[in-house]
Amino acid sequence: MTPDILQTRSGTIAQVTLFNPDKLNAINAAMWRRLRVVMETLSADDSLRAVVIRGEGGHFAAGGDLEEMEAERSTRQRAQRFHGETVAPALAAVAECQHPVVAAIQGACAGGGLEIAAACDLRIAGTSARFGAPIMKLGFSMYPGELAGLLEVCGAATALEILLEGRLLSAAEALQKGLVTRVVADEAVAEEALATAQRIAAGAPLVARAHKRMIRAMNRRVTSADLRIELPTDDPFWFLDTADHAEGMAAFREKRAPVFTGR
Repeated sequence: MTPDILQTRSGTIAQVTLFNPDKLNAINAAMWRRLRVVMETLSADDSLRAVVIRGEGGHFAAGGDLEEMEAERSTRQRAQRFHGETVAPALAAVAECQHPVVAAIQGACAGGGLEIAAACDLRIAGTSARFGAPIMKLGFSMYPGELAGLLEVCGAATALEILLEGRLLSAAEALQKGLVTRVVADEAVAEEALATAQRIAAGAPLVARAHKRMIRAMNRRVTSADLRIELPTDDPFWFLDTADHAEGMAAFREKRAPVFTGR
């Protein structure tokens, strides 16, 4: 089955599906680009009132397509192009959609999937949902512009827990830490996400859009260009030169535990 971003509509509510079921809906470059186009198109449609984003087949998204990502980040120039011109604009299209966006989350919600969920306005999770970004096991860091969205939703303490420990949070933990809006039974996720969108759609659409704009303005999402951070170098892709990154990716390919040396 060809990976894609699917789109359906019922009345004033659109549904967007992350579709790559053979890889737990891992997001490849073509899907990132398609997500941007779909979300920008939906945002421009004034007849809509809400959007629901879900994953195909019982998972939201297990992250980026790591096999493809290794090639996409083979050089600093390719890495900057991939994150700055492919991933970041897709996440911005979700976050900046004029209509409220609801994430319906089951199963894996990790890495790029977590970033997409964080870009949504509300997150409805099933009890099976698991949240994280275990990229420390691969020897690379989250791109600053992508980290900003996660930081805005859950704060520094939870972002550090996710990135430093590399473990996956349960739905109950994610709810406690403010990462999700509510948790329901797995079989009720789709129904509750739709009901949430319907409650939004029942309100005045201009008011919903105004509230979204006002809250975003008051709690402005930090962009990578605005960040003043200290990295090992001024390059956000410094890790490409490390032995630990090479080891992490090799361990992933060979399906073994990595052995990091701090070099």
